[in-house]
Amino acid sequence: MPKLTGYFAGKRMRGRPKDQRIAHRLPAPDGLDRNGPTLAVHMDEFLSWLQVRQYSPNTIEDRRKDLCAFILWAQDRDLRLPAAITRSILESYQRHLWRHRKTDGSPLGVGTQRKIITDLRLFFSWLCRQHVLEGNPAADLILPRPHKSIPSDALGLAEVEALLAVPNIADLLGLRDRAILELFYSSGLRRTEMARLQLGDLSRERHTLFIHKGKGAKDRVVPVGRRAMSWLIKYLDDARLLLVIDDQEQALFITSYGDAFHPNPLGNLVTRYLKLANPKRAKGSCHLLRHTCATHMLEGGADIRYIQQLLGHEKLDTTAIYTRVSIKQLQAVHAHTHPAERNDKTEEAPAALKASSL
Repeated sequence: MPKLTGYFAGKRMRGRPKDQRIAHRLPAPDGLDRNGPTLAVHMDEFLSWLQVRQYSPNTIEDRRKDLCAFILWAQDRDLRLPAAITRSILESYQRHLWRHRKTDGSPLGVGTQRKIITDLRLFFSWLCRQHVLEGNPAADLILPRPHKSIPSDALGLAEVEALLAVPNIADLLGLRDRAILELFYSSGLRRTEMARLQLGDLSRERHTLFIHKGKGAKDRVVPVGRRAMSWLIKYLDDARLLLVIDDQEQALFITSYGDAFHPNPLGNLVTRYLKLANPKRAKGSCHLLRHTCATHMLEGGADIRYIQQLLGHEKLDTTAIYTRVSIKQLQAVHAHTHPAERNDKTEEAPAALKASSL
């Protein structure tokens, strides 16, 4: 199996803060080579440049991970300077990404590979603009072909109700978890957005949530359904005050340790309840509830543009992928419009023929 380095090795180091997981494998602090500043030095300058231009912390951190992984891979081959990187070197790295296997044995997704190569393109383009390089070795790199995957099936209404009934609402944490599940299903939030929610973001009077700097650093306001709001209020009135340790803590949802949630534990929480509700569903997390929210609204007659606004998608095409027409809708339309189905006189197969085919 290919050696785990940089970004990939960090996946195993869950005990360390994210910055330490990356920084512990960076080159010496000065990052200097006798022939000039190294790739690592220029990477830090590039990330600072992104900060000055108000890129979101998540975007900067993602690019840091991708660039660190490449720089460490290059250093293993004694390639430390920008001028040492050629197109053939980058194509070799592309092959490395294609061959790489994660700790569970699965390959990197095409989307992940495209993102890493895109970040390298941006980095080397910046090096050219800074006159570090005369030509961009990444300019003509061909990105892996995107695979337009269809999201996993949304939960059915009965499955949603079974999921929501799992938390023990007689318990403080169970009451909190019921409110979390209800809000995911009602408002279709991303897990990062849910983890960042503050008390002041919730309007009890208007039944809305203010989402600060969602994906793409864009703010939006989303509705909260009546049922979800009732569970939120019950959680806030009966559980949150008993869970929080610091009275100054403003996070809406509080962990068992008395502080704010991080996205990963929030995802693990939802996954655990999904498995308890239906052990046959091997996969599923916060995103499944987001997809379920959008699908159920579409089936209920909502205009896809409103769903786009709810989910915070910049492009309508993205929403269309999440809210694909369900097979139930397709069957209903097929039965209502297909000539063979609409014609009551259509001759069906004889019973004897049906039996013989079994």
